[in-house]
Amino acid sequence: MVKSVPLQACSTIQGTTTHHCPTAHPVTPWQHPSIQPQLRIPTLRARYLRTTPIVSAAAPPKSSGKKVAAAPGAKKAAAKTVNPLFEKTPKSFGIGADVQPKRDLTRFVKWPEYVRLQRQKTILRQRLKVPPAINQFSKTLDKNTATQAFKLLSKYRPETKVEKKVRLTAAAEAKAAGGKVDAGKKPVVVKYGINHITALIEAKKAQLVLIAHDVDPIELVVWLPALCRKMGIPYAIVKGKSRLGAVVHKKTATALAITDVSAADKHELAALISAVKTNFSEKFEETRKQWGGGIMGKKSNEATAKRLRIRAKELGQK
Repeated sequence: MVKSVPLQACSTIQGTTTHHCPTAHPVTPWQHPSIQPQLRIPTLRARYLRTTPIVSAAAPPKSSGKKVAAAPGAKKAAAKTVNPLFEKTPKSFGIGADVQPKRDLTRFVKWPEYVRLQRQKTILRQRLKVPPAINQFSKTLDKNTATQAFKLLSKYRPETKVEKKVRLTAAAEAKAAGGKVDAGKKPVVVKYGINHITALIEAKKAQLVLIAHDVDPIELVVWLPALCRKMGIPYAIVKGKSRLGAVVHKKTATALAITDVSAADKHELAALISAVKTNFSEKFEETRKQWGGGIMGKKSNEATAKRLRIRAKELGQK
């Protein structure tokens, strides 16, 4: 309920309204609670409105009228004209609205089973600890040396089935005609076949042995580096059983051996053997003690680091 205040407490001056009321804001005469209802007539209100100017509570300050000169050389930005014939139609990507923009959905692709298996196999090889005997096959010959080795091997490729058939047919025809068949000198070729190569190593006839790094099962060749070292035969692990197989006209080959080369290639073979010994034979003792794998993921490493921090904090408090 509003407390009544005497009318004499308010005074109206032309143009302004002042008050000495205990109320919180100015009160016009017809709004004062002490004025009798019969005095609140439209005539009094209209008269007050005619004589009292309306002043805004937050009127902007008047400018001095002086315009600030523009900076010399300053160019005004051209006003962008908008063609009223073309109306903006912004896209809405809500449910049931416009087609969603293209995104990278690689994470949501359902990959074929063989892709999933090979990826899981790679992760397992990183996580699990690998014994030194198997881990040595992850350290292969460098690219430049491997290129030189395959260049040398390509000079001593064995004959194909077609070439062998042509040679035997010619020899048979010569023999049927009563002529003498000259077998000639035995050709120098690359040797292949795991059993054959094993026999050559044990007999110390092999001068260089190249072993594939991806033989499956690995048990077929896991013992071969140790045998080569024991017999003093230089060996190297190279990438690709299919690359070795291509040299001897096969799909794959576990290992290849060089037993002899022509006099022109003696120097090249010696340089290759020297490089191979530096990378493999001389590092055998170091390699046979190095375990592989044990590489954990980001989440596991962060969890381990967190445990170590907590443990260090507990030890520091003691």
